[in-house]
Order: sequence, then structure tokens, then C-alpha cells
Amino acid sequence: MSDQVTCHIDGQLARVALNRPDKLNALTLGMLSDLTEAAHELRSHREVRAVILSGNGESFCAGLDFASALSNRTDLAKAFVPRPWRGTNTFQEACFGWRRLSVPVIAAVHGNCLGGGLQIALGADFRITTPAARWSVLEGKWGLIPDMAGIRLLADQVGMDQAKLLTMTARVVDGSEAVALGLATQVADDPAQAAEELAEELLARSPDALAAAKRLFERSWTAGARATFGRERREQLHLLRAPNTARARRAAFQGERAEYRERARR
Repeated sequence: MSDQVTCHIDGQLARVALNRPDKLNALTLGMLSDLTEAAHELRSHREVRAVILSGNGESFCAGLDFASALSNRTDLAKAFVPRPWRGTNTFQEACFGWRRLSVPVIAAVHGNCLGGGLQIALGADFRITTPAARWSVLEGKWGLIPDMAGIRLLADQVGMDQAKLLTMTARVVDGSEAVALGLATQVADDPAQAAEELAEELLARSPDALAAAKRLFERSWTAGARATFGRERREQLHLLRAPNTARARRAAFQGERAEYRERARR
């Protein structure tokens, strides 16, 4: 990865940061590739149990840097081509790749969360925002639509009428309204600290249970009842046999914090 996206693993916690603060973390094609690489690389680190996604400087992400992206039409065209084995192109995988991780991802949002930045944030499982952060499906301002997995990600978070309204108007909302709409999870004056606290809370739970819960929600949220019930049974049977579940049970009975091993390879 370039220095415009950083990824550091500190024990069981990974921190990924957009690092183009002089441009409010506006996205280049290279940054999109780096985000995809980071998400895929972290899948192989089974010791990691949570990820915090943030932006350095005064902004989470101001969206796509059009001048940079349009400067190389060949690379831009390549970035639009989907990978058959995933069904996403570079733009989409930079956002949706975080949904493929078997660990919870927390986005800490401040300043601008616009266009592609909003779609990256929606790829996380939880979004903690400052009250004054600026959220917008900004593509409509430029005569475009959200195409970085944004329609699917919006559908997971807000009703269709609100998703249409945000997309068609390019309206800017603050962090408090983003929470009310369902775009964000919670408001905090210091989202980075709040993200650390949530990560610490998640690290106290079985990594196998966290992975199973994420898989179940991601694969069953729009599925029918019968398919969901089947997935619930399969995940629970796996957990009942998992050593980390026994560790969680013993710790709960003893009133102690469990010492978990790496999550199962699934």
C-alpha cells in the first residue's frame, strides 16, 4: 500500500486510516486499491478481532478526487471492470470489502463524509460520528449516482424513500441527523475515542461468535425466513463445538474476562 492509506495491527485491533489530510482525504484510484488491499489482507490475520477505520486530518473523506481520477483514463477504465469472482469493481470493493471481513469494522467519522467517503463509511458495521460532521450522497450534485456499492449499502441502513431523497437531492446532513436517518450508529464528540471503547467492548467477546453474527446478518438480512433459520442452526452448531465458546462460558460463570484464541478458519 502507499502512504495514503495506512494499516497497523496492534495485537487484536487493526487501525486503517485514510492519510491524505491536505486534500481532506479525497480519494484517488490508488487509495481505492489500497483500501481494497487492506480489507483483503486483514482477512488472513485471524488474530485481529476488530478494525477501526478513520481519516487523518480535518476530514474522514471528502469523496472522489475527480481531477486525479480523470487524469489517467486507462486506469479509470480498468477500475470500472468488475472481478467475476467477486462481482465488484475497484470502486465497489473499496467499500464492500469491509463487509467481507469476519470481524466488526468501526468507522470513526469527523469533518466531511461525502460521496465515496459516505459509501466507505457505510461499508463498516458501525459508524460513530461527530454531531457536526457533514454527510451527503454527493454524487447527485455532479449529475451522478452512488456506484461504490452505495445503493446496496444505503438499502441496508435506511428506508427506500430516504435513500432516494438523499441520492436525488445530494442533501448534506449533520452527524445527529445521520444517526436519526440510520446512516450512522451513534454520535460522539470524540468518535476516535468512542471507536476505541467500542472495539474494547467487542474484544471481550468470542471472536467466533462475532464472526458468526456478522456472517449471519450479512447473508440473511434480506433472505427469507426459511433460509435464515437454516443459517442460524448451522452457525449455532458450529459455535456449540468451538473451543472459544467454552472459554466464554467458563469466563461468564467465573465473572472473569475470557482469554480467547484465534477465531476459527471459516
